Amino acid sequence: MQLITPAPWSDYELIDSGKFTKLERFGLYVLARPEPQAIWDKSLSDAEWDQRAHATFTRDRQSPERGDWQIKPTMRDPWTIAFQQQGLNLTFKLALTTFKHVGIFPEQANNWAYIYDQIRAFNMPQPKVLNLFAYTGGASLAARQAGADVTHVDAVKPVISWARENMEQSGLDNVRWVVDDAVKFVKRELRRGNRYNGIILDPPAYGRGPDGEKWVLEEQLNDLLKACTALLDDTRFFFIINLYSLGFSSLILDNLMRQTADSVPNAEWGELYLTDNYHKRLPLGVFYRFSSVSLLNE
Repeated sequence: MQLITPAPWSDYELIDSGKFTKLERFGLYVLARPEPQAIWDKSLSDAEWDQRAHATFTRDRQSPERGDWQIKPTMRDPWTIAFQQQGLNLTFKLALTTFKHVGIFPEQANNWAYIYDQIRAFNMPQPKVLNLFAYTGGASLAARQAGADVTHVDAVKPVISWARENMEQSGLDNVRWVVDDAVKFVKRELRRGNRYNGIILDPPAYGRGPDGEKWVLEEQLNDLLKACTALLDDTRFFFIINLYSLGFSSLILDNLMRQTADSVPNAEWGELYLTDNYHKRLPLGVFYRFSSVSLLNE
């Protein structure tokens, strides 16, 4: 089991965390928003948070998910940030949404680097990569910049449009965009006999497909993993899954993957986290990944 955090990133900073909130800098702007796992005390005072934050998210009392942002006049929305690390040079559009998200999950930066390095290590023209529940496309862009033929699948059409903007801002092209239910898409790919060198999954706890298809993580994940591993190429491959659901242990993923896949060479699994400026480590999900190539030998 591993604890993984991204390398320092000039356009992102977790400044402080505590009292079920986090204070983050994305490029020029500092945001305060809820974080259910930050149960400890803040290191900075409430007054210091208020002074630093350009925008603060407050949950709607009528909804456990939605809310509103209190925005200072100096805040620009939307805005862009850059990610330049380990061969990657990407640009992301960020925006304040009613679900507290801003269009990027910074803890995933280590996985972007892993994807890029795996594809480069394959040493083959345009390996095929499938990104499911792909959101605004950080993983898709990392794969595309490494030279992969990328299929990006998400059930929400506006999110696909957002991902396309990120692709264009990053100077990339030719990602295949698919608005579809992930389970249905994978089953169709199996019937077609298609195979992929890389598969990336980032499923939510609950969700709906474009035609109202219901997704419940604990009920459907096992079957989806079986279908996805059947899509993997036999010789050159990598596989990544991330889960953000509270209560889901990385041990669950380890059990699932070892039962599901014929083999899991070079397996890595554990927690993703970010460290604030006061050395508090904030857990932000569990992951499991394996590949045909050991990057330690590269």
